[in-house]
Amino acid sequence: MFANAFQNKTIWLSGHTGFKGAWLARWLIKLGARVHGFAQPPATNPSIFDQLGLADRLEHEVGDIRDLAAVSRSIERTQPDFVFHLAAQALVRYSYDHPIETYTTNILGTAHVLEALRSLRKPCSAVIVTTDKCYENRELDHAYVEEDHLGGHDPYSASKGAAEIVIGGHRRSFFSGHSVRIASARAGNVIGGGDWSLDRIVPDAVRALQCGQSIPVRNPAATRPWQHVLEPLSGYLWLAAVLARPELAKADKKDVTTSFNFGPNKEANRTVEQLVSEILKHWPGKWDDQSDPKAVHEARLLMLSTAKATRILQWRPTLNFDISIARTTDWYRKVYEQGNAAVEPLTVAQITEFENTARAAMLAWATH
Repeated sequence: MFANAFQNKTIWLSGHTGFKGAWLARWLIKLGARVHGFAQPPATNPSIFDQLGLADRLEHEVGDIRDLAAVSRSIERTQPDFVFHLAAQALVRYSYDHPIETYTTNILGTAHVLEALRSLRKPCSAVIVTTDKCYENRELDHAYVEEDHLGGHDPYSASKGAAEIVIGGHRRSFFSGHSVRIASARAGNVIGGGDWSLDRIVPDAVRALQCGQSIPVRNPAATRPWQHVLEPLSGYLWLAAVLARPELAKADKKDVTTSFNFGPNKEANRTVEQLVSEILKHWPGKWDDQSDPKAVHEARLLMLSTAKATRILQWRPTLNFDISIARTTDWYRKVYEQGNAAVEPLTVAQITEFENTARAAMLAWATH
């Protein structure tokens, strides 16, 4: 997997206590890496970080990405071979109530990681994760490509667009010829077991189904590019591997040290109503339309093009929409029925199944 890029390598991973970060940490451990996590305590209870017992499986450092000195000390002490920056304020609706926290976390936090990497004097590949919402979304029937305008209607989206500008500015100003190679990764609308956040449709649905209640749906007609959590993570890992070994890609170094979209196939661009209906095939229940015309703005249409990742990295999605929903719902149902003891074996089994599916499909990251 991933050309054995992470075997016995040291990883600095921010945001490892979050949903995507915990999945990435567990996958990296499975790949033989030494993981140093830097993050604040889990923001939810339960949290997949705690359910997986990750504090005992990696080097767990509690720290604030908004503290430049702390970030710099951590990276300098760790001397990583790879960096994955995932720490973020990741909720759109929360950003309306807490815009300054969102800006400082997502913009300054990213700048702090980049500044810390400037002082690193060893080869290192860094993947800085933003979001598909970094684009100036005009809600047209258009799949956004990496060269499209950045922007954002809400504080969260604006903060991620600004973070991308910071990444590009720092990369061009300070990292040409540097031992650290940097790329950014854009993905969003990630689903999968272990997301316990508020104001996200899948965990909201699970909480309702566990209580025998109707699923509250705010925006049933909104369309999103839904993808299983392992899809973008496979992109982050493969991008990092190619940064370290550009010969793995169909491009030169300049083409790799840039931004990449990681999203699902076009068939996974579904409405929230279709997503909920698919969940209910695996966990029977019902849903209620709770649309509010006075609610804060949330985009109703968003699509990504992954042509660049396919062309340069030879990356493409592994799972279709139906399988992604089935595996997500299966994770929650089994944990609900069997308790936390099911989390570790279930999570590792889903990672292994994903790897095997990708290998059978002859995907580049699974066959090198």
